[in-house]
Amino acid sequence: MGKMTVYHGSYMAVMHPKIINRRNTKDFGPGFYCTVIREQAERWARRYDTPMLCTYTVRMDTGLNILEFTDMTEEWLDFIIACRNGEPHDYDMVIGAMANDQIYNYISDYIDGIITRDQFWSLAKFKYPTHQICFCTEEALRCLEYVSSEEVSAG
Repeated sequence: MGKMTVYHGSYMAVMHPKIINRRNTKDFGPGFYCTVIREQAERWARRYDTPMLCTYTVRMDTGLNILEFTDMTEEWLDFIIACRNGEPHDYDMVIGAMANDQIYNYISDYIDGIITRDQFWSLAKFKYPTHQICFCTEEALRCLEYVSSEEVSAG
């Protein structure tokens, strides 16, 4: 499988990525999150005082247990709800759309019974595309190769 470029937004250069296990409220559970969308990673970085964009190449290991959601589906939604509720999974890597802040609010409203599942999908389908790759295990992290870091403009 060929190499692809991925990005990570941070407050510092991350030359040696690690599994982040601080919160269970991440879409795909604990891990190291990247995206193929540079602008999205820049938005992640701008949350910090010193926004840094880290660039990596990744060569997928076909021997890994990889879950990929090609679209926002019922399975995608159920998986995110399970992860945000702290339910563990055994995937090395999970790839799919990101539940951004607005989508996160819709998910919370759905979980709390404020909106129905149909209402969630009606609201969610109008949001711009997003992408994330969660490297969930040390084996998955070995697919990453650090390339560079640069400070992101406030833009």
